Amino acid sequence: MKKLALLLTAFMLLILAACGSADTEKTSSDKATKTETETETSYTVTHSMGETTIKGEPKRIVVLTNEGVEALLAMGVTPVGAVEAYNGDPWYDHTEEMLKDTKVVGNESEPSLEAIAALKPDLIIGNKMRQEKVYDQLNEIAPTIFAETLRGDWQENFKLYSKAVNKEDVGQEKIDAYMNRVEEMKATLGDKLQQEVSMVRFMAGDVRIYHKDSFSGVILEQLGFARPAEQDLPDFAEKGVTKERIPAMDGDIMFYFTYETGDKEATKLEEEWVNDPLFQNLEVAKAGNVHKVSDTIWNTAGGYLAAELMLDDIEKFFE
Repeated sequence: MKKLALLLTAFMLLILAACGSADTEKTSSDKATKTETETETSYTVTHSMGETTIKGEPKRIVVLTNEGVEALLAMGVTPVGAVEAYNGDPWYDHTEEMLKDTKVVGNESEPSLEAIAALKPDLIIGNKMRQEKVYDQLNEIAPTIFAETLRGDWQENFKLYSKAVNKEDVGQEKIDAYMNRVEEMKATLGDKLQQEVSMVRFMAGDVRIYHKDSFSGVILEQLGFARPAEQDLPDFAEKGVTKERIPAMDGDIMFYFTYETGDKEATKLEEEWVNDPLFQNLEVAKAGNVHKVSDTIWNTAGGYLAAELMLDDIEKFFE
């Protein structure tokens, strides 16, 4: 009997020990879950529509501007959805390979809410200038952050996007690398920066002279190039230019770009103007310093990758 009692006591002690171990494991598990929840990433971004708090690291991001797409790609982030490029099929040539797994969600002016919702995004990045009317609907699909505008200094939007995807350090590294290149080019270009650079754009039914608050205008100013007096203005561009204004296009060197949608109307307009006697009489034309460049790179794409490619062009032209 004494041996039996000892065996029963030992058996009960084993059971109690097992229960205690299970309780300890459960408590440890609960603590780990609680700690994980407490340390989950949460950050707030101030943007053109207010403040948005994002919980966790966004993985499925939809971008509703082409320059926003370039910003994310530059930071090593591939969006699950994006608006199609203005004159791409559906992407620009310089982003096509990087976006091979990205779905089209309409265009900048008319993003498809249905297509966006189908991608189940955890973050949407857009622009007040383009999509203000559908902000509330987008925000119901996922936390939505809007930049204010699309013109001028693309770096401001880039910095906002880096905050939106919680990659401010990476974003700053990219900006620093870009500005370091600008400074190196300024040193190399030297006296060439004194040349007055003129910029003109041809579109179907419209001719524009570009000023300083444009994508390419900002880059030229960062490099330190002079501009013709009538283009050395702080606004975007002179639109609806008539041939009487051709003299305002003169400079030491001219870069022009043509936005072609496929019907060749912009190209016809370009040819008409470039071959006009008034245009041919410009000092820049007589000197043979009129150069056609990519509308995508010098204007339409408007993002980090295009800025780097525009610097490439300038290096080639001024070698």
